Parts: sequence; structure tokens; C-alpha cells
Amino acid sequence: MRKIFILVLLLSLFITPGAFSQGKNNASQNTIEYMNLTWWERFGDENLNNNLLKLYEKNYDLKNAALKVQENEKIVKMQFANELPQLTFSGDLSRDLRGPYQQYGNMRIPPYSQYNYLLPLTASYEVDIWGTNRLKTKSVKEQLEMVKQAERATYIALTSDFVSDYFNLIKTDEFLKIQDELIKAQEDIISKTNDKYSIGLCSINELLAEERTLTTLREEKNRHIKTQETLLNSLRAYLSQTGGEIERGKYDNVLLLSGIPETYTTDIVSNRPDFLQEEANIRRVGFDVRVAKREFLPKFIIYGQIGLNAYHLDTLFNSVSQFFNAGVMPSVDLFSGGRKVALWKLRKLEYQEALNSYQKTILEAIKEINNGLVEYKTAAGNYKESADRTALQNKTFNLVKDKHQIGAASDLDVLYASEIYLMMKKEEVSNKINSLISVIGLYKAVGGIDLYNLNNNV
Repeated sequence: MRKIFILVLLLSLFITPGAFSQGKNNASQNTIEYMNLTWWERFGDENLNNNLLKLYEKNYDLKNAALKVQENEKIVKMQFANELPQLTFSGDLSRDLRGPYQQYGNMRIPPYSQYNYLLPLTASYEVDIWGTNRLKTKSVKEQLEMVKQAERATYIALTSDFVSDYFNLIKTDEFLKIQDELIKAQEDIISKTNDKYSIGLCSINELLAEERTLTTLREEKNRHIKTQETLLNSLRAYLSQTGGEIERGKYDNVLLLSGIPETYTTDIVSNRPDFLQEEANIRRVGFDVRVAKREFLPKFIIYGQIGLNAYHLDTLFNSVSQFFNAGVMPSVDLFSGGRKVALWKLRKLEYQEALNSYQKTILEAIKEINNGLVEYKTAAGNYKESADRTALQNKTFNLVKDKHQIGAASDLDVLYASEIYLMMKKEEVSNKINSLISVIGLYKAVGGIDLYNLNNNV
């Protein structure tokens, strides 16, 4: 019997842990796919792609999200250990110093002293008849899945916000370029107006008005410089840089994505991390409810000890010092003050709460996607209108220049037409980048899936 017990114990210790290693999910080691670089390559900006790779390597929020996944993987392993036999060694070396008057009935034991040598190897195993420990492991695995989806959500949010700031920076660069042209044109206007004032062809008020306009344009340039520096600081923080330049493309090379589907089915919410988190949470709480219900059932623990017990060191390894015991210990709580009933009801309430959160998440997801679609359609429409308006103003500007060449328009007329064109050009730049950012917002709303392939993935 002793040999059989030892054999079973060793087999359980060396074979069972392999089951966990085979089932271990290594998805956290492949988080580069969360970056969805194939999607971002559609924007045709090599600097953007390089910056996203730096973001993946250096951003501390992404690193912490990965660490949380690894932490929860260890929690799953810890819980899985409860399904395995436990083997412990707890030796004891002591010396008894007994005083007189130790008496057992009519027998009196005189004073004595002796050493005690106890070297036991203790094994125990809770027989999971009701599957309670297995359900607990399944529960923490669902918690791990929730953390993985939270990590994916972090990737989607960070990359989307980073790319939005990146294109806003390109927009600000272009604004500053146009603003310098506006300031130069206004300085020329002031020079021409001052000449007119000198020969009495305009009043001092006209000259002062033009000078006030110049101060307004310079003030606006200062705001653009502030925005540029703010965006640069934000991007540096994303990339974990304390300084240095951010490599970026030019506005003229910015591609505006077109042909993006404008209708989706409601099934697209299944791509979102928050939806998948809520699904995992329902399963997790469902397991917890079943665990709480099975806490009412008795537990059975198989235990055994094998080792050495002697009172003299020279007899410690003799056969007479060897001992072995084994047995089964059933246990059930006859009264726990209502704790188990309260726990069961608590888990049921948590399950209902999880169902409500699940339904709310679906509604919020549909709302965000619909709002993203509206934003995208509106931004795309606004860009088209502003582009048409800029093209018309460009024609007007060219007509004024043609008139100037034949003497039908003055230098000031050309400068005024130039300013109007540049202002409309700024609106076009703004609407183009806003249209691009609305695409990024829609990408974020649908759960970080390539918008061109989304209907195929549903």
C-alpha cells in the first residue's frame, strides 16, 4: 500500500503540471498584431509607420498593459495549482525537558529529557468531485481574457490618439506655412496702403485698419505655434522622448482615404474590446455562481504522510523509525451563519448586473459607431465643399491677376484676392485633416478593424 501511494503521488506531481503548460495561452507575446500596421499603411506615410513601431517599443502604457496580462497569467497558474496534489516537508527537531509529577492515573513518570526527530513528507489532494476548483480556474481564465481585451483596447486607443495628433501636427505645420504667406501679403498691403495715404488717396483709418489686421494675423500665428509645440510634446510623451524632433510627412503628401463603406450591420460591435470584455465577464460571473452553489456540498481531502520519527539520532534511519499514514477526510459546514447563502445570492446579483452591463455596452457601442459614421460623412462632405470653394476662389484669384496684367486691377486687388484664397485654403486644409481624423475615430469605434474589410470580418 505504501509503495502504491508513493507511486501515485509522484505521477501526479510530475505529469499533471504539463496539462497547464499545454493549455497556456501565449497571445500576450504577439501583441504587435494589436497595432494593426496593415491598416495604418493605407495612409501612405512612411514616417507614420516608423513612429508607430517606436510607439510599440517604447510606450509605457503599452508595456504596463502587457505586464497586467502576464500578472493575470500567473494568477491563473496559481489557481490551477489548487487542482493539483500538494506536497510539503516540515521537519521538526526538538528536545523535551519534562519536569516531575507527570502522572497518568496511578502511574507517575519521573523527570526526563530527550530529543525528538520528526522528518515527515506530507501530501494532500482535494478530490474535485463537484468540479469546484475547475470552475474557479475557468473563472480566473475569463478574468485573464478580460485583461487581454483591456490590453487590446489600450493599443487601439493609443494608436488612434497618436495618429490623430500626428495628422493634427501636419495640419498645424501647413497652417503656419499659409499664415506666413498671409502675413507677407498683409505687410505688402500695408506698404501699398501707406503709399496711398502718403499721396492722399486713403484716410488714416484705412491704414490703421490694415495694421490691426496684421496684428491679428500675427496673433493667430502665435496660437498655431503654441498648438504645434503642444502636439510635439504630446507625441514625444507617447514615444517616451524627452526632446528631439518628430519625423513627419508633408501636407501635400497626405492621402485622403476614400471608398470606405458607410453602412455596417450591428454585428460589428462584436469586434470591440469592451463587448468581448463584457462577454468574458458574464462567463466569469456565471462560473462564480456555480462555485457559490457548490460550496454547500461536502469536500473530500485525501491525505498521507511518510517519513521518519525517532528519539535518538543513531536510530533515525532504522526501519523502526519509519512511519506512514493515509486516509480520506470528508468535511461539510453544518452551520456558517448564513454566509454561504448570502454569497450565493450575491453572485446571482452580480450575474444580473453583468447582463445589464452587457446590454448597455451593446447600446453604447452602436451609438458610438453611428456617431462615428455621421462624423465621417459630415467631415467628408465638408471637405468636398471646401475644396470646391477653394477651387472657385483660385479661379477668382487668377482672374484678378489677369486683370492686373492688362491694367484693370491694382496691386492691392491682387493682394486682397490672394488673402481670401489663402484663408479658404486654410479651411480646406482643416477639413481635409478633420476628414482623415474622422476615419480614425470610426476605426476606433468599430474596435480597431480595417474599415475596408470590416463587413467581411463580421
